[in-house]
Amino acid sequence: MGRPLRIALIVVAALVVVAIAALAAVPYVVDTPRIQALVASTATQALGRPVKFASVSVSVLPLPAVVLESLEVAEDPAFGKGAFVTVDEAQVRLKLWPLLLLRVELGTFVLEKPRISLVQAADGRWNVSTLGGHGAEAGTPPAKPSRGGGGAPSGAGAAALLGSRVKIEDGVVTYEARGAAAPTRYRVEDVDLTLTGGAGGLAFTGNLRVEPGALAVKIADGLLGVNGARNVMEAPVRGKIALDGKNLGALAAVAMGPEPGLSGSLKGALALGGTAGKPKASGDVEVTGFGVTRTSPQCPEPRRRTLALGPVKSNVAWEEPRFTARPVSTTLEGGTITANVTAIVDRGVRAEVTDIAIKGAPVEKVLVDFLCQGYAVTGPLDLTGNASVRTSDLWNSLGGNGQLRIGPGKIVGAQALALLNGVVRVGGAVSAILGGELPAGGLGSGLEYESIAGTYTITNGVLSTRDLKLTSRVLNATVAGTYALASGSVNADVGVSARGTQLSARVTGPASNPSIRVNPAATLRDVDPGKVEKGLQDLLRKFR
Repeated sequence: MGRPLRIALIVVAALVVVAIAALAAVPYVVDTPRIQALVASTATQALGRPVKFASVSVSVLPLPAVVLESLEVAEDPAFGKGAFVTVDEAQVRLKLWPLLLLRVELGTFVLEKPRISLVQAADGRWNVSTLGGHGAEAGTPPAKPSRGGGGAPSGAGAAALLGSRVKIEDGVVTYEARGAAAPTRYRVEDVDLTLTGGAGGLAFTGNLRVEPGALAVKIADGLLGVNGARNVMEAPVRGKIALDGKNLGALAAVAMGPEPGLSGSLKGALALGGTAGKPKASGDVEVTGFGVTRTSPQCPEPRRRTLALGPVKSNVAWEEPRFTARPVSTTLEGGTITANVTAIVDRGVRAEVTDIAIKGAPVEKVLVDFLCQGYAVTGPLDLTGNASVRTSDLWNSLGGNGQLRIGPGKIVGAQALALLNGVVRVGGAVSAILGGELPAGGLGSGLEYESIAGTYTITNGVLSTRDLKLTSRVLNATVAGTYALASGSVNADVGVSARGTQLSARVTGPASNPSIRVNPAATLRDVDPGKVEKGLQDLLRKFR
């Protein structure tokens, strides 16, 4: 064995002996009452809230640490009397090298399984907005620093006092937005977060899971610029966020309610910005297996139907309370759908959808299979327009306008067929108008057409049109009037023409059983009006 190696081994052995001796002496070197007072006063001063714990002990292995039992940070009294943070056990690890020199310096501050309560009041204030205030009383505003530079330490200063790093392991955060009839509540679980103090602020990285919805969130390159900020909520923040959610429906239901339901898996990559109190995020997201589910009373069993779409892709941005997606693109059975979406999330969701462009989407997937509309048709849909809606009252709040063209296709809705049959099949009208081209049984199970085209306006869930026109080999029809989407109430003028003969009628009342008044003076001059109206009502009953 060479001499240098022997010297090295002796030095290592000596250091090991010193380290063992230092570890053995930790309980005697560490003044636990002094450490308890230091930690309590430092945390209270840094947070601006009373901080207390039941007891302090010293642990030697696996690393020297001061163990705090039953740690609790008080809540802002304006938000209640409970605790803001509770931790069964916290560790303040001691820096090993200073300890070898018989000097105590605090290292990493570890919170194991903390329970944190985040609350947002109806006026938008957060219970964390008073963190970092001056003094020990919760809820007291931060005092101005003295001329000598004193005052509450910044977040980075607090991290330096409590240790170079703060680690949260397996934490749980509950979030509640108060003020609405049904407060919004989320639960964030499996929170693993590391905060490191430095000259630029608090750097942070970590992982967490949002429930309901099992949305996994990974945070990287995070930085909270607490230096110079009046409080934590005003501190600028930046970072990168990766999203991976398997149950979009459960996540959306908290904000939107159970109807309509959403489903799908979400992945996204976002850039974080703004401040801690008003964060911003933007980036790209994609939802696969996306579906919209609602219960339609008019549908045969099953009444709960799902409209399935192709992958939904969008560039999104969030700045409370506004969410934007520009553009959103997806497919429906070979057809394409694009739009720009803006949603205001405030006691429900108000959405505006602009620049809607639908090309070649099979309309029967929506009207027949999903909504079971009595006036349903089939065929490829081309549509441009815009819409707005409040999800809490979907059909009564819907508004918008646009223009559409459907076809070639077929009228299959029972109520639409009954209406056309009722208009043209009275008092022998089929023979007089159509020259016997229609089968004796009327329009039967459907009427083929070349196109349905026109413009429309929707106001408070009531659709109105002045120029809707149906063109077919058998007949042409025009519609001008209104249709209430929620109740199915109709108030429209219907015109039918074939072989140069004109027929007009006024249709009012519920779509399932409308009242039809034909104007024979302008059309069927040889037919008794009373007979026409009675014949219409008799025929309509056969189609219900």
